[in-house]
Amino acid sequence: MYNKVIEALEIALDDWAMMQQTDGDEGAECAERFERHFYLFIDECKEWFHTLETKPKDIIEAESLKEIEELQQRLPGPLQLNFLTELEDIIDGIETKRYD
Repeated sequence: MYNKVIEALEIALDDWAMMQQTDGDEGAECAERFERHFYLFIDECKEWFHTLETKPKDIIEAESLKEIEELQQRLPGPLQLNFLTELEDIIDGIETKRYD
């Protein structure tokens, strides 16, 4: 299950790298693609989180999980806050609606 999280992260990171190299209409397309894949990565995180036998009660406990540490290390600085915000919502059971 965690492998799916890593696969989704890699796709989002590829999109992030491409987005950093583009601008204009091409940049907008890359940004949309990145956003879509970032939230697919978050969805995979949520699926994985629900399979944990002992779920973290708060963000501090979650950040101490080796898998979460690995994800944070792989995320570029600007994405870490977004990831932590989404992780808090997962821990708190908040369902976020996204509109395309």
